[in-house]
Amino acid sequence: MTTATTPGTSPGTPATTSRRATVELLFIGLGALVVALSQSLLIPVLSTLPADLDTSAGNVTWLLTSTLLVAAVSVPIMGRLGDMFGKRLMLLVALGALLVGSLLAAVTDHVGLLVLGRAIQGMAAAAIPLGISLLATVMPRERVASSTALVSAMLGVGGALGLPLAGFVAEHASFHALFWITSGASLVAIVGILLVVPEAPERSGGRVDLVGAGLLAATLVALLLPLSQSATWGWDDPRVAVLLAASAVLLVLLGWSQTRIHDPLIDLTALRSRPIVLTNLASILFGFALFASFIGTASYVEAPEASGYGFGASLLTGGLVLLPSGIAMLLFSGVAAMLIKRRGAGSTLALGAAVVAAGWLMRIVVTDHLWQVVVGTTIVGIGTGIGYAAIPSLINAFTPAGEIAAANGLNTLFRSLGSSLASAFGGAILAADSVILGSFAVPSLSAYRELFALCAGAAVLTALIVTMIPKAVPAD
Repeated sequence: MTTATTPGTSPGTPATTSRRATVELLFIGLGALVVALSQSLLIPVLSTLPADLDTSAGNVTWLLTSTLLVAAVSVPIMGRLGDMFGKRLMLLVALGALLVGSLLAAVTDHVGLLVLGRAIQGMAAAAIPLGISLLATVMPRERVASSTALVSAMLGVGGALGLPLAGFVAEHASFHALFWITSGASLVAIVGILLVVPEAPERSGGRVDLVGAGLLAATLVALLLPLSQSATWGWDDPRVAVLLAASAVLLVLLGWSQTRIHDPLIDLTALRSRPIVLTNLASILFGFALFASFIGTASYVEAPEASGYGFGASLLTGGLVLLPSGIAMLLFSGVAAMLIKRRGAGSTLALGAAVVAAGWLMRIVVTDHLWQVVVGTTIVGIGTGIGYAAIPSLINAFTPAGEIAAANGLNTLFRSLGSSLASAFGGAILAADSVILGSFAVPSLSAYRELFALCAGAAVLTALIVTMIPKAVPAD
């Protein structure tokens, strides 16, 4: 009688295999966590950076915009390369980019080099879908759901934990310390993955679709640049209309090219299947629904009491308000794995979306005390942990094994697109309705409530769309 083993690992007792799988999950999960941390670490200190770097606020915004644009382009391309040449290989490339970008940003005060470092860090966003795809192939079958759920939840956990960490560092050290933290954590993850995580056995090979990659990059930059810069440029700026129109034309060209290339970057046949279309649409809405977790919590409690809703909290307190939400995401990802096995991934995602909507409704109605903000945000975190855990299971269930990394990469892109849309609309809402306090203005309570209502509505739509996804069956 032989003992079942994890693909790519040596035979051993079930206990040995289980321990090895736990170590593999530990290092891949660490990589996902530090990537998510890197995307939110600068948000609390952004207002202090113009003075620290002796530059304009417009230049500082590129520390976020450069990461967003490079991440959007890198995620689907590196996912496809993972299917072709190895998911573990591309995961190491992604984490290597995070290490290089972090080290560069840690040792310079030159805003141009900082933007370059942040752009290099953007490539690391692919680590999360690559980690999910790798775990789906190397984990023991009974641990796939819980492992992928945990790593997927890191998208939210990293953001929720990054804000209090950045707030603490901002009050006690230079912002460079944030990049030393991500450098050290990414190095540990890289070494651990090199030593203990095997490569996925499925590799399709083939040639790289350079035409598709170029068109995809141009499309995403033309779409996301005006969305990310809308608050600075204004919606009436001609650049916004020109770039959005260009993105539409480029999208048509991209679709046309992918139907005529023998080995395309994007498998449109798989992408057009009803379950994948509905899952990706739900992911856009879910990403939209979660956007206000960050700008609608930290900045909300840090606003002066004279605003009528704020508590005059410090940067550290504003970040700590999100800490219970991050812990809830982590804990409920495991609960979600059990729900996925019993009720299916679609029902689990619908439940998560409904919980998120309930959290935002509480934030609209109850505003008197800080603990009420914490409870409402934590409810959103619970729904986030459940929903994020379910999405990869839906993608994996309807995707052939040789395309899992590409499919998860595109799904991550759709979630990011939802957050970018919410950022553009949410920023416009908060800017349009403000309260003047002395020499500066802050968003009004009604503006925040409108934003929370939009997020709740997006969550409800997510739950409704998910009910139309057929019961998941294993993909060929």
